[in-house]
Amino acid sequence: MNVSKNTGQPRCDAKKLASCVAAERERLEREAGLAPLRHLRREAERPFLLSERSHVTLLIGGLSSRHHLLLQAVGRALGYRVQVLPTPTKADYQIGREFGDNGMCNPVYFNAGALVHYLRRLRDEEGLPTEQIIREYVVVMPGSCGPCRFGMYEAEYRLILRNSGFAGFRVIVFEQRNFDQGREEMGLELSARTFLPVFCALFIGDLLNELAYQIRPYEVEPGRTDAVFAEVTQALAEHIAAKPADSGPPGIAARLLAKMYPTIQNRHVQLVVEQLLGDYYEPALRAAAARIQNDIEVDYTRPKPVCKITGEFWAQTTEGAGNFALFSFLEAHGAEVLVESVATWFLYLTHQAWRRLRDERGLSGCKHGHGAWWSEALHYRMSRLKLGLGYRLVRREYERFRMALGGTAHAPVDQAELVRLAAPYYNPNCTGGEGHLEIGKTLYCHNHAIAHLVLSLKPFGCLPSTQSDGAQAAVQSAHPEITFLPIETSGEGDANAYSRVLMALGEAKEKCRGEFEECLARTGRSLDEIRSYAARHPELRRPLQHIPGHRGVAGKAANFVLHVAKLMS
Repeated sequence: MNVSKNTGQPRCDAKKLASCVAAERERLEREAGLAPLRHLRREAERPFLLSERSHVTLLIGGLSSRHHLLLQAVGRALGYRVQVLPTPTKADYQIGREFGDNGMCNPVYFNAGALVHYLRRLRDEEGLPTEQIIREYVVVMPGSCGPCRFGMYEAEYRLILRNSGFAGFRVIVFEQRNFDQGREEMGLELSARTFLPVFCALFIGDLLNELAYQIRPYEVEPGRTDAVFAEVTQALAEHIAAKPADSGPPGIAARLLAKMYPTIQNRHVQLVVEQLLGDYYEPALRAAAARIQNDIEVDYTRPKPVCKITGEFWAQTTEGAGNFALFSFLEAHGAEVLVESVATWFLYLTHQAWRRLRDERGLSGCKHGHGAWWSEALHYRMSRLKLGLGYRLVRREYERFRMALGGTAHAPVDQAELVRLAAPYYNPNCTGGEGHLEIGKTLYCHNHAIAHLVLSLKPFGCLPSTQSDGAQAAVQSAHPEITFLPIETSGEGDANAYSRVLMALGEAKEKCRGEFEECLARTGRSLDEIRSYAARHPELRRPLQHIPGHRGVAGKAANFVLHVAKLMS
């Protein structure tokens, strides 16, 4: 008998099991008088082929403006025609609602509406025939199989496009768990050659976003941060667009791998080696950091409450009407915004895949049809090794870029730590949306004194975030000192959202002010003395200076006065 080594139970044969299930289903349907089921199939769509790459434009959207500019540069470097869709507005939301189903997530309405708005402009203002638009443009979007409404985005996009007069417009979907499009002649290449520069562009966009939001509330010259970061982002985009497709490992790596590198047959492995040992991005990032450091003057003696943004992925990332433009609203009312990075999402997906692999160990004989225990063990070990390497690669590259940009942005949090914090309140095996991340981030910010206010943004009726909000009640019961506010976003309701945010922000300001006054009293110095000393030392007015954190102190100004007082001593 074929017995599993792990469980001691008889091993099932996958084909035999499937045959038995099919036979039993047929018997039950026959006894119930049911006709054979006709399963719904997705309509066949004309694919985007390799031969079309030179004249078909890929439309992208859904992230911040800096992410989009850098991703567009990656597309040019890889030989694609890439166009960024405008940031969605309320008018786009109304277009999405007009042509889409009721009760969908507002990311669908906003983004699909922005797409339709853009296509209408091509047709009505630039005079392109609808047939030409359908032939020469495609939209690229992420997809999933659920369990939330995210799994319906692709079908909803097609419905909105069809109802708005663009039936047949192509929607290219890459799923979070499946990046294989299944055809060698597909025009959108999903391989290490594509993913590595895309990841690098996203990580750089993450860091630039966080730095801009860190610096802008403290700038001495209003508008200077936006001007400098616009120039820096453009320079980095041009550097990315000029990256050679096959550069090989440069510098010391070329000397170390002079003999080994050409013998590597797998081109994907070669590209990973280039990424790990190369330094194409770092000189440009160091130049960007120098520009930021020298061209922006800040005053870190002005206390600002730190507001950490969490929630549903799109709502916490977009900078427009999709989340009521709350980032700029918070800054206008005296807050420092701590935005979330896309890198955290990649780490979350990788860690969740590792957890699923661990939990399903011993079941692979039925799932994959392996014939021996050693084959199952090998499959498990190799899969675990790949996921572990991917997780460490993301963290390593993000840390390299972070240090090249001055090292003041936050490092990615270890996902195992977030699981440990969230587990008493939220089962980490419950997937969908941000899963346990909202709980984990809230507790992490509290334990490490990172923020005065945690603001969770999500579309109306978002099931995973609603579950998190329910668990947050238990978190706040155990930690009443946490200031947490969930906000559901839609095309309307901004006045109510602003009112609620201002109430929570008022509480955060009280925390920040009390913290600042306490730290100032601990120094034995007056605020005028601290400012006078900072005025005499230009390095204390630079945005990328390293301000040591102090236990239980979240505000930048409070940490700054403690730091300056120590220097004065």
